[in-house]
Amino acid sequence: MKSYIVGVGMTKFEKPETRDWQYWDMAKEAGTKALADAGVAYEQVQQVPVGYCFQVSTAGQRAAYELGLTGVPVYNVNNNCATGATALMLARQFVEGGGSDCVLALGFEKMTRGALGAGSDGGSFATSPVARHYGIMAAAHGFEASPPTAQIFGNAAREHMERYGTTEAQLAAVGAKNHRHSANNPDAQFQDVYEVDEVLAAKAVHRPLTRLQCSPTSDGAAAAVVVSERFVVQHGLHDKAVRIAAQAMTTDTGESFASGSCIDVVGKPMSRAAARAVYESSGLGIEDVDVIELHDCFSVNELLTYEALGMCPDGESGKLVESGATTYGGRWVVNPSGGLISKGHPLGATGLAQATELVRQLRGEAGARQVAGARVGLAHNIGLGGAAVVTLLRRS
Repeated sequence: MKSYIVGVGMTKFEKPETRDWQYWDMAKEAGTKALADAGVAYEQVQQVPVGYCFQVSTAGQRAAYELGLTGVPVYNVNNNCATGATALMLARQFVEGGGSDCVLALGFEKMTRGALGAGSDGGSFATSPVARHYGIMAAAHGFEASPPTAQIFGNAAREHMERYGTTEAQLAAVGAKNHRHSANNPDAQFQDVYEVDEVLAAKAVHRPLTRLQCSPTSDGAAAAVVVSERFVVQHGLHDKAVRIAAQAMTTDTGESFASGSCIDVVGKPMSRAAARAVYESSGLGIEDVDVIELHDCFSVNELLTYEALGMCPDGESGKLVESGATTYGGRWVVNPSGGLISKGHPLGATGLAQATELVRQLRGEAGARQVAGARVGLAHNIGLGGAAVVTLLRRS
């Protein structure tokens, strides 16, 4: 059975503690927008997977109740930074499995200022579910005083530079590109434009990464209405419908830890496996993709993901971004929304915000950031700990 996204919505992503709202307020805003976009009433929704990382148990119900008290099943989803895409994947499975015709996937996060701790709960290193990952890093690089997530990705950047000759300017080019893209996105947390030299000159977080190459903590929510082909036909939603052509999730394997490399520990093998599964399932390849929303939690992860998705050989990603191949006028447009670096990164909402951007792009509704002629979009959402979700969307 086929599945389609027929409605999307999101809040503006905000710096934590700057807007007077609670997580249920942001969830209501995003969910209401998605339902209105689809022309669907909440009473037609049969199941609601809700993603978040920092709120308490059954916060999904508290959020969904703002949309209606219909008694539908609500599932609370937590998969670190891949939470939003995981909620979308559950919605797709509910529909394609024949159990539901209309599902609302919802994701949100209300965060606090400052860098994340050793785990998604900000708790101690000893009890963190990613202690193994950080242990691999510490064995190779030691453990410094910089924020843990920036440190593990920063060390992956150092390895990439040492192994392939990637330059700090190439890493900074990712940040400059995504900040430039976000200038046309009113939902982005930041809309300032920076040149490569300004990105390089920004405050260091963990060398070679500077502040303008790191995703911020953010508040916000996003949502998507996923329906069956039968529902599309019955309700005349062909003009809204974007097909989920393929989707795959992978988690860590032995390859993630065997090399002792931070490049593998932060998820490149997971991303590569998920992408291959999606290409095989859909019969499409990266050469068929027009627009990409990928998980640039740090600039280096965008480069690693280029390689994992098959956009270039290993070690060539720095040259790829420097060439202009991943911006307007290039082979692909990557992160037209501004990506996590500039759009923001409320963990539970990120994957669904990626889907929101791609649906708008494939419908031709992205305004000043529209990718001309976009028909196929790819989303990549990854969580340290670990999960990688790759989703291929197609406008028929």
